[in-house]
Amino acid sequence: MTDSRTVNVRRPDKVLLPDGITKNDLADYYRAAAPFMLPHLRGRPLMLERHPDGVDGPRFMQKDTPDHYPDWIHRAEVPKEGGTVTHTVCDDTATLIFLVDQAALTLHRWLSRADDIDHPDRLVFDLDPSGDDFETVREAARLLHGTLDDLGLPSAPMTTGSRGVHVVVPLDRSQDFDEVRDFARQVADALADEHPDTLTTAPRKKDRGDRLFLDVLRNGYAQTAVAPYSVRARPGAPVATPLTWRQLGAPAVGARHWTIENAVEQARTDPWEGLLTRGRSLGPAWRKLRSLQGS
Repeated sequence: MTDSRTVNVRRPDKVLLPDGITKNDLADYYRAAAPFMLPHLRGRPLMLERHPDGVDGPRFMQKDTPDHYPDWIHRAEVPKEGGTVTHTVCDDTATLIFLVDQAALTLHRWLSRADDIDHPDRLVFDLDPSGDDFETVREAARLLHGTLDDLGLPSAPMTTGSRGVHVVVPLDRSQDFDEVRDFARQVADALADEHPDTLTTAPRKKDRGDRLFLDVLRNGYAQTAVAPYSVRARPGAPVATPLTWRQLGAPAVGARHWTIENAVEQARTDPWEGLLTRGRSLGPAWRKLRSLQGS
C-alpha cells in the first residue's frame, strides 16, 4: 500500500543490480526515501532510466509516457521542435513504486517545473572528473562554492552516485534556460581560466586531458539532471545524495559514499535545510561577475 493506492511489484525477486539487489530491495528503498525525494520531483517532467533485465541488459532512456501507464499517474506535455513530449511526473509514493516496477532504476528530472516550463528554478554545475580521484572533485567544489558565495548565490553539493558532484543553486524563475545556461557557462569559464591546469570547460573529452570538466550543459531546455536520492545503476546501489559543504570536506566521503543502505539516514538530517526556499534572481550575481571580470 502506497499513499491511498495499492501498487503491486511484479517479480519482486528479480535481480536488477549486482550483489543480488532485487526489485523488491529497490522498492523498499524508494518507499522509505519517498518523503525526502518527492519534494525534488513534484511537478517536474522526468526522463526515466530503465533496466528491464537488470544492469547487464539493455538500458532505455524513456521520455514519452507509455499508453499503458495508469491514468492516475500525472503527466506533463511539453513542447519540442516539431511537436510535444508527454513526460511522466512523479508526485506521490504510488507513482514512485510503480516506476520501480517498470525497472526505472534512476530518475532524471528537468530543472524547471511543468507550471512554468521555460523558467528553471535550479541551476546545476556538474563536476565531472576524468577518473575516480574524488580529491579533485572536492577541490573543484570548494573553489566553485567560494565563487558562488562571492556572487551572493546560495548553493549546496550532492554526490551523484557515479564519480562526481552536482553543485545546485536555487533560482526564483525570473530567467529562462538560455540566460541560466549562459550565466553558468561564464562562471565555469572564469573558474577554468583561473585554474587551467586542473579545470576545463572543453566539451570534447580529447581536449580535457586529466582535468576535471565543469559541465553546465544540463542547464539547457529539455536537459535533465539526476534527481536527489535516485539509485544509480552501479555495483552496491549508490545513491545521488544531498549533503552539506562540511560533509563534502570529510575525507571518508566519496561520490558513491551513500547507498540504499544508508541514504535515508542521511536524508533525515535535512542536509539542504532552507536552501530550496532561497531562490535567487541571477541579475545581481551577473553584475557582480562582470564587475569582477572587469577588475
